[in-house]
Amino acid sequence: MSRICVYLGSREGNSPAFRQAAHTLGTTLGQRGHTLVYGGARIGLMGELANATLAAGGHVIGVMPVHLVEREQAHFGLTELIRVPNMHERKATMAANADAFIALPGGIGTFEELFEIWTWGYLGLHNKPMGLLDTDGFYAPLLAFLDSTVNHGFLAQTTRDMLLDASTPVLLLDALEAQLG
Repeated sequence: MSRICVYLGSREGNSPAFRQAAHTLGTTLGQRGHTLVYGGARIGLMGELANATLAAGGHVIGVMPVHLVEREQAHFGLTELIRVPNMHERKATMAANADAFIALPGGIGTFEELFEIWTWGYLGLHNKPMGLLDTDGFYAPLLAFLDSTVNHGFLAQTTRDMLLDASTPVLLLDALEAQLG
């Protein structure tokens, strides 16, 4: 099956819906035979996602810069933990090991990873499906802003359409799988 890269928070956020979405996505990835590729932490939403994927029989590849292994509390129970020298190598390694990308709720790192991979797609550096999981309306303001950017002429509708979105893990994964063929 496919390797799905997921960007998400190393914190849990303040809504139980975020943790539940990470758990459901991980379980669904594992049950459907996909491999999870993510940032390698055992804490926050990242840890919940990885543990759920593993518990459902899935494979999990974590990618973490050496200097963050202890800071982010690396998950040493993964199928594979790839240590890289820096953040640039982390993102490149995650992208190289992925067939599709999903962003769950997260902070500045999640946003940066999402926008970079979307930009790479726009520039033709990859042709892999990408999506946002809009759990509990987390990404609703961003989605509205992106649509406004189209309306103001700074983003083509075709570029906006590259970024799928759904309110549940199953719906988003279904949409990504449809694009994967």
